[in-house]
Amino acid sequence: MSQPTPAMEASAHHFRICHLCEAMCGVDIEHRNGGIVSIKGDKADPFSKGHICPKAVALKDLHEDPDRLRRPVKRVATGWVEISWDEAFDEIETNLRRLRSDHGGDALAVYLGNPTVHTPALLAVPSFVRALGAKQRFSATSVDQLPTMIANQQLFGHQLLFPVPDLDRCEFLLIVGGNPAASNGSLMSAGDVMGRIRGIRERGGRVVVIDPRRTETADKADDHLFVRPGTDFFLLAAMVTEMFAAKVVRLRDFDRLVEGLDALRTALAPYTPESVAAITGVEAARIRALAMDVARAERAAIYGRVGACTQEFGGLTTWLLHVLNILTGNLDRAGGMMFATPPLDMVKLGSPGTYGRQKSRVRGLPAFGGELPVAVLAEEILTPGPGQIRALVTHAGNPVLSTPNGAQMDRALAALDYMVSIDIYINETTRHAHIILPPVSPLERSHMEVGLSPLMVRNAAKWSPALFEPPVDSRQDWQILLALTQRLSGDGGLGRYMRQGMQSVMERLGLDSALDVLLRTGPYGTHAALGKKASVLSRMGAVLRPDGEGLSLKKLRAHPHGIDLGPLLPQLQARLEKMRRRIPLLPAVYEADLPRARQALTNFDATQMRVIGRRHVRSNNSWMHNSHRLVKGPSRCTALLHPDDAARLGIADGAPVKLASRVGAIELPAELSDAVMPGVVSVPHGFGHGRAGVKLRVAQAEAAGPSLNDIIDDQLVDAVSGTAVLNGMAVEVSAV
Repeated sequence: MSQPTPAMEASAHHFRICHLCEAMCGVDIEHRNGGIVSIKGDKADPFSKGHICPKAVALKDLHEDPDRLRRPVKRVATGWVEISWDEAFDEIETNLRRLRSDHGGDALAVYLGNPTVHTPALLAVPSFVRALGAKQRFSATSVDQLPTMIANQQLFGHQLLFPVPDLDRCEFLLIVGGNPAASNGSLMSAGDVMGRIRGIRERGGRVVVIDPRRTETADKADDHLFVRPGTDFFLLAAMVTEMFAAKVVRLRDFDRLVEGLDALRTALAPYTPESVAAITGVEAARIRALAMDVARAERAAIYGRVGACTQEFGGLTTWLLHVLNILTGNLDRAGGMMFATPPLDMVKLGSPGTYGRQKSRVRGLPAFGGELPVAVLAEEILTPGPGQIRALVTHAGNPVLSTPNGAQMDRALAALDYMVSIDIYINETTRHAHIILPPVSPLERSHMEVGLSPLMVRNAAKWSPALFEPPVDSRQDWQILLALTQRLSGDGGLGRYMRQGMQSVMERLGLDSALDVLLRTGPYGTHAALGKKASVLSRMGAVLRPDGEGLSLKKLRAHPHGIDLGPLLPQLQARLEKMRRRIPLLPAVYEADLPRARQALTNFDATQMRVIGRRHVRSNNSWMHNSHRLVKGPSRCTALLHPDDAARLGIADGAPVKLASRVGAIELPAELSDAVMPGVVSVPHGFGHGRAGVKLRVAQAEAAGPSLNDIIDDQLVDAVSGTAVLNGMAVEVSAV
């Protein structure tokens, strides 16, 4: 019998996690002859059970994209030229060492983009930052979830102790400023999140959405309350006050673990349903009824997301989200807001977080966990003087489109002495880099979720090998970071530090072996024959579990669809007792910001038009617009306006409309709908691909659009966190 030829090769199936968003859905990739035949949901995945969204199919487009860089490139006078890895690393080392020697670590900065958290290379980032000696660190965190992380640290003692809704047992879900139908769940990793939310209603429960727009999620909820952008804190504060007045506060098992209950009651007393009705746009009776419904629900979860974080009072809002879950007795309780027990103990591995130990040079905004708000990055580059940023390294980030005052960011990046980007595209940001280092395709490396694992609504574990062999002379993210770390670290104390810990494991044994170590020493791990790993583990000071049947990389290899590790379990009380701490209901950082809120309560101008962002299930910030299958069809980059506002302003449906602020103006087509609250205009973020020098053919031809962040004022931030006010900023709206 003749041997099969390549053309006769049978299809095979590869199972992995889709890394494009936080949902962590399992995918089944059918492949043949080195190409992808189809991508479907993995029905055997115990977490997502076959669900995927349209983005998952675009994994094929990302892998095959001709615009994706395969080799390092250097910017020269005539454009871009390919160079070798050694040449790239040599030049980067020379320039960064020179700038560090001439100007110190304050002159070097790092920016990490959203995709960084979707790769295990996240484990290599801390060592790289230390080796670089960069004193100024930034990331997409401060245009996203930073207020929540601060609230985690202030109340629970650790920035990574994220409470997530226990959707599978919840009976009442209150969503504040979140749209899981478009995001697939955010700060809650839940394969088929809308199926799980639908399950709440099917069990006889209730789902309520609070948002300035009747979102795709609100359309599938039992009730929706319009709230004026940026005023969620006032609504939540009035709910707390009403609960105290009606004597329905119930702490359950947390009565001995909280402090400051009376101080909280006194501090929030001015915020009654009647006093906040005008600023929020929500009638006092509705606020009062919602407070009672939440308080009386047996298993309730109060969940807030981007809309709650990225606003003028994002710090106060996220603080009260945690407080309300405590006051209703639903924190760390089945059906409420609980904490995952991921296979990799990120709470143990990560820093608890520090607040305000460092401040930005120009404006004095506070750092959190050693990271400054990205709203100050451009001014720190453009403002002369000691500590001025002169060199920047970006990883998988596009701050020109994702951070406030994008035009100013554009100018700032062009003014840098030196810039390096670890990225797969020449985009709006990386076009300013002197050298771009592209990692392999995600399908050419193994994958396990690390940074997102504390956000799972049900505990699970999954690891996947590479589907395709990486090209010869290519690098994975962690290998790029490791090479830079080795070149930039000195021979003194820093160098000795780099030879310890997880950095040493990756350097000696590779990333997968490092993951194996973390699995074996994690909550579900076990000690096994580790061979030559033993000496490395000894230097790490790891405490290994007895022999048994716990998790290891070998076990995950044997379960390609993943392993279900069970429902979320109560754990916060045990953690608090171990830390010997109680939950302060009124931390000083929030108490100090309350006078600002009191002033806004009386001075708020309800006549101004206010802008909010929006996203689509086929979009993922700025980095998936080069896929035709995701951007095809009518443009989604429109200004959503209520018909009453359009009539008042003389704007017709489909006609061009201008939005202007202190920092700039954009024009885009109007889309009239009563799904948006009067006085609000909604614009999707992540567009703006029409800038010169961008090498994204599909995005530029089919999804260029204007960038919302070109009108977002970098000077408007939440006072607590420094997070940019992406939602609720006043804008001038006019017909063109």
